Amino acid sequence: MVAAASVVVAVGTVTGMMSAVGDGRGADEARPVVTSSPRLEPLPAVPPPSPSASVTKSPSPTVSPTKKASPKASASQAEKKRQTAPVPTRLYRYPESRVLDWVRANPDDPRRAVIESRIADQPAAVWFADYSPESITSRVRAVASGGAARGRTPVLVPYAIPDRDCGGHSEGGAPDLAAYDAWIDRFAAGLGGGEVIVILEPDAIAQSECLSAGQRADRFASLARAGRVLKDANPRARVYFDAGHSGWHAPAEQAALLRQAGAASAASSDGVFSNVSNFHATADEVAYDRAVLDALGGPPGLGAVIDTSRNGNGAPADGAWCDPAGRKLGRTPTLSTGEAGIDAYLWVKLPGESDGCKGTPGTFTPSYAYDLAR
Repeated sequence: MVAAASVVVAVGTVTGMMSAVGDGRGADEARPVVTSSPRLEPLPAVPPPSPSASVTKSPSPTVSPTKKASPKASASQAEKKRQTAPVPTRLYRYPESRVLDWVRANPDDPRRAVIESRIADQPAAVWFADYSPESITSRVRAVASGGAARGRTPVLVPYAIPDRDCGGHSEGGAPDLAAYDAWIDRFAAGLGGGEVIVILEPDAIAQSECLSAGQRADRFASLARAGRVLKDANPRARVYFDAGHSGWHAPAEQAALLRQAGAASAASSDGVFSNVSNFHATADEVAYDRAVLDALGGPPGLGAVIDTSRNGNGAPADGAWCDPAGRKLGRTPTLSTGEAGIDAYLWVKLPGESDGCKGTPGTFTPSYAYDLAR
């Protein structure tokens, strides 16, 4: 565990949030799910979670793979593509998650009303943390089309970079970067044409010190390619790159890494994200992200999004990262922050899913959720 790193913990194919996962059926086939949740219109079916790797942070060696050819796009073309239909002003709540499963299964629990209203009813990110190329397109399509059908913006998290988490609890991902590039191609094929936000590979840039210089360059080239592929597939996709958080790298240092990964190019990037699965106060993240963006350069439209899911009381003074006591929910997810350069406050980590101390890593823990929410 790197003390300054984000805390990303997963069970199944999801890291600490709602998930859309494969069931091994292949051929991009999605299995129907029956749910009792109310729906205003039919939503695409997505398979339920299946067992896989668990997830958190610490260094390890990586493999330097063979690179695939990268599609090219000019910054001017990317800027033109942004001049599209009006952006939805509301975030999408995907109707399947572990917290919703718990709410439906525990109607008489005295904590239910608080957990349902303050956590389960809020929009949160959907993570794609398994390497399952045969089904990734259909699973992404199910989430993206569900948001488009309601005129709302889904938040999607591709999390399959090779040698993820430097060999820590979140280790896993694609077998090599060539396989990852192909997986991203299939991910992009499911994005459709509606407004989507993509949180591209948490910790893949900020936590790259465990890689050799050559391995880091290969990873960053693959991330830059991923941004181009995602934005080319859906010009309304907004892609954000990993900026770590305000308690980690200095802004200029992080900006230098981001620049190498393509985050300053309008063809790949809409800006940066910070504080994923962490606890740093929103004000600290706003100041940090603005400093990163200033150092990054690039087109004037680049912005930042901040994970506010568990930062209501800020980070613990002792640096504790594993389900630390005394934390609270942060600001409600919104695309209207009122802060210049800050595009959204998001719940990337779903509150109540454990880092591994109050419950099994990545599982929903109602006592933890209740403590955060009350």
